[in-house]
Amino acid sequence: MAVSKVVMPKLSEQMETGKIIKWLKQEGDRIQSGDILAEVETDKADVEMEAFGSGVLRKILVQAGAAAPVGALIGVIAEPGDDIASVVSQAGGAAPAAAAAPAPKPAPATAGATEMANRPAAVAPQPRREDPAARTPAPATGPTAVPPPAQPSAPSDGTGRVKASPLARKIAAQSGVDLRLLHGSGPGGRVVRRDVEAASTGGAAAVAVPVADGAEFEDRPLSQMRAIIAKRMPLSKAPVPHFYVSSEVAMDRGWALREELNALEGQPKISINDFVIRACALALLQHPGVNASFQGDSIRVFHRAHIGIAVALEEGLITPVLRDAHAKSLAQIAIESRDLAERARQRKLRAPEMSGATFSISNLGMFDVTEFSAIINPPEGAILAVGSVLEKPVVVDGQLAVGRRMKLTISCDHRVTDGAAGARFLQDVKRLLEEPLRLLV
Repeated sequence: MAVSKVVMPKLSEQMETGKIIKWLKQEGDRIQSGDILAEVETDKADVEMEAFGSGVLRKILVQAGAAAPVGALIGVIAEPGDDIASVVSQAGGAAPAAAAAPAPKPAPATAGATEMANRPAAVAPQPRREDPAARTPAPATGPTAVPPPAQPSAPSDGTGRVKASPLARKIAAQSGVDLRLLHGSGPGGRVVRRDVEAASTGGAAAVAVPVADGAEFEDRPLSQMRAIIAKRMPLSKAPVPHFYVSSEVAMDRGWALREELNALEGQPKISINDFVIRACALALLQHPGVNASFQGDSIRVFHRAHIGIAVALEEGLITPVLRDAHAKSLAQIAIESRDLAERARQRKLRAPEMSGATFSISNLGMFDVTEFSAIINPPEGAILAVGSVLEKPVVVDGQLAVGRRMKLTISCDHRVTDGAAGARFLQDVKRLLEEPLRLLV
């Protein structure tokens, strides 16, 4: 029987490396094609990796916690009598070593304080959290032992409860990690998933260490997701000639219809974002020039609306894809978009759900953001930024009244379309939202 190579799969368009979270099969286990071999962490989600061959898992070349580039050999499946030596030797015979943390550099002495030593950023394709010594403050005379903190270092929410994400709490409970002893790397020092995982696997990036009074800064390593964002955003903003068109939408009828629909028994809860998705999907069919992407020497025009829905995570932004949104009812969009967002936060998206969008929507209305401009996510040709629905003074038929208004701003790739086309698209989206019964058809 032929030897089957297990390689690091490419699970998203931007994926360059993957990290093995854990192997679900061990060396010596009998494998059938389609079995789940391991869980892989990508820049967007934790994805189950399937076997594409049958036999025995003879060799694991990349251990749990280590990373490997896309296409790298990470395991071998073969029958017990098959010779796999040549296959293993071609791969180097061993798992890629995790990036070693450099020795801490002594910080210059300050008046009664020391600066924290710089911590190394994660380096693809072999990111790994640094050695504990790399985060120990070092006086000018050389590193010295630092006693453990006498009290919890994770910030409190004011009630004595450690600030931590729900997922971090769940993982901590399962792995027996004390959240009070962790140093959160999330916003405001919040303990997030990667902090708990680092502590539970013996890593040091999340372990709390005392910071000398007067320390001026702290360097935190990039997560895999943030590293990809940092790499790709300049590739979008710099080469892609953005232009922006904004419009204000009267949401009085849409707000009233949403309340009526949500009052019905047995119906899925509808959000304002669901209205926006439905309106954009219908308008994209009428304006294919906006539903397009630049291909270098051609423009690819899409005839189906696959809409990316931006979801904010602790580590960055992820955009799961709602496929064929134009063919889905408002209720279907509500159910599927909520499911996508929830699984995106849990990093449980499937590979097809992380790529292939033809247009994206970024909604910051829940953060009380009135208006903003979004950066296009290549190879898409446009993205819509959605602000809050606000009550404000408006003039209706010459009379001053209180109305609900929402700002929309579309960012377009000027290589693909122009201002008039973007404005006509936005005009139709506005019309559909202001006459929301048309969204129910």
